[in-house]
Amino acid sequence: MKQRTLRDQLKFLIPLVFLISVVILRLVDPLWLQDLRISGTGWLQRSNPREVPEVPVVIVDIDDETLARYGQWPWPRTQIAALVDRLTDSGAAAISLDMVFPEADRTSVAQWLSVVQASQLSQDVKLQLQTLPDHDEMLAESFERGPVVAGFVLKNEENQTRPMIKAGYAFGGDDPKNYTIRLAGAVSNLPILEKAAKGNGHFNMVADRDGIIRRVPLFIRIEETLYPSLLLEALRVAQGARSYGIKSSGASGVTSFGAQTGITQIKVGNLLIPTDGRGRMWLYDSGYQPKRWLPAWKVLETEFSSDAVAGKLVFIGTSASGLKDLRATPLNPVAAGVEVHAQLAEQILSGQYLQRPDWANGAEFIFLLVFGLLCILLLPRVGGLWCALGALAAIALAFGSSWYLFVHKQLLIDAWIPSFAVFAIYLPTSLMHYLFSESDRKQIRTAFSRYLSPQVVNQLADNPQKLQLGGESKDMTILFADIRGFTTVSESLDAQGVTKFINRFMTPMTHIILEKKGTIDKYMGDGLMAFWNAPITIENHAELACYAALQMQQELIELNKRLEEESQPHIGMGIGLNTGECCVGNLGSDLRFDYSVVGDAVNLGSRLEGQSKTY
Repeated sequence: MKQRTLRDQLKFLIPLVFLISVVILRLVDPLWLQDLRISGTGWLQRSNPREVPEVPVVIVDIDDETLARYGQWPWPRTQIAALVDRLTDSGAAAISLDMVFPEADRTSVAQWLSVVQASQLSQDVKLQLQTLPDHDEMLAESFERGPVVAGFVLKNEENQTRPMIKAGYAFGGDDPKNYTIRLAGAVSNLPILEKAAKGNGHFNMVADRDGIIRRVPLFIRIEETLYPSLLLEALRVAQGARSYGIKSSGASGVTSFGAQTGITQIKVGNLLIPTDGRGRMWLYDSGYQPKRWLPAWKVLETEFSSDAVAGKLVFIGTSASGLKDLRATPLNPVAAGVEVHAQLAEQILSGQYLQRPDWANGAEFIFLLVFGLLCILLLPRVGGLWCALGALAAIALAFGSSWYLFVHKQLLIDAWIPSFAVFAIYLPTSLMHYLFSESDRKQIRTAFSRYLSPQVVNQLADNPQKLQLGGESKDMTILFADIRGFTTVSESLDAQGVTKFINRFMTPMTHIILEKKGTIDKYMGDGLMAFWNAPITIENHAELACYAALQMQQELIELNKRLEEESQPHIGMGIGLNTGECCVGNLGSDLRFDYSVVGDAVNLGSRLEGQSKTY
């Protein structure tokens, strides 16, 4: 009894330990678990990619065909200037360059002369050449004419380069510099180009640890200075805005319950952009869309129609072989970096934002806690099959809810980790119950295999609750059987012969009793005791006992024929049968007990067997 009490406690405590471990792990939320949660949202984007509306965003692509027509890269700055001028004249709202010009154009006359100074050029030729315009100055003039946003790169390596800031900031709530990504240096454009451009933004993309771009930082800081992204500067220049508004936890209208949750929103012109706590915008990937790409050679052609770019945000980048800035996104492992900027611009202009709300962590935590507790409480009561179906239903609910909220609300709710947590709780709980159940079955088979028919033993093993250990009162049928004339037979046999003779009698009689669903209670020398209706209930137990007694008498006739052939004396058999209320169960002491039956009905059955000598 103590062993079963301890086992019942373990059935609850062991899965509870697993649940507590999972809860602690989710509360600590280590970096690798965050990575799993973020990467687990990929199936949502793959199952329902973003639809691309007709928004004013276009990528001017310096592709392989453009390079074949206008020369290999790097182009002279005059060629870049011609492209920028054409876009300006065509009415582009903003022209953003996903490239950086940190050094002087080597095709400029001044740069060329520095190389050929040792040649025999005449002074007049040199003077005439020096009157030619500088290519970088020509590009700067193009920048100044149009709504150009120059691009730069921020990096981990520390240096003294600091890009030019073109806009101001207004903060609401906590200082956003406490939350943004921090880098140490930069690779920036020539000062003449930076000064001429209307905007200046970084085109950094910080991939998650699996190398996939899912969130793009809209601000990055060096020391105490915030630098906007190329995307933000394009939106600002297109709207003619002069500053950014950054809301963080603690700002008016931001619910954070006193917690420092970070940046929540960025305002540029009339646009409000929701972000995560570090000022990053989620990429809602649409995959490659040919309609957003415009080859640069078409822009440079004489018959180019301005309708293709008029009033649009234009991003100049490259998809040419060897020049393409490859980025892995949820739907494209080899996307061009400029395409990510264009997709984010499409999202902002069409209001297609992905968000992971502040309550997401709490919802996921409550889900795994509730279903973990249900699994622990219900498994002992409803069994493994129903609990497995419940676990599968919980997992289906997690994925179904995640998919619904993504498709209809553009919310990112992780289904993988809560589902894994439910599975991690169910599996050991189910395994433990299975092992305990198998142990119970083994004990039952061991205890009753010699006394019950195999069919009855299997019923007990499959339904241990039918075995009421400790004693119960039941209406039962008792059978006593004893050999008549055994004393005469035993006198002519040695010890081994006696044993063999008893076995010849007991074996067929035992088979008959077991076939009739009886239970062998004990063997008593040359007699046996059996009963019906325990440990499992048998409705027609008295009838089966009578049939067993009759069949035993028939078997005795066959046994005597065999004895006669062996020149051994015949034997008789007395049988006593009685039906009545008895106490059945584990009877004995703490050191040793037997599963047996006692009561007046048992005593009467024994006396009836004794009276068979007289009658």
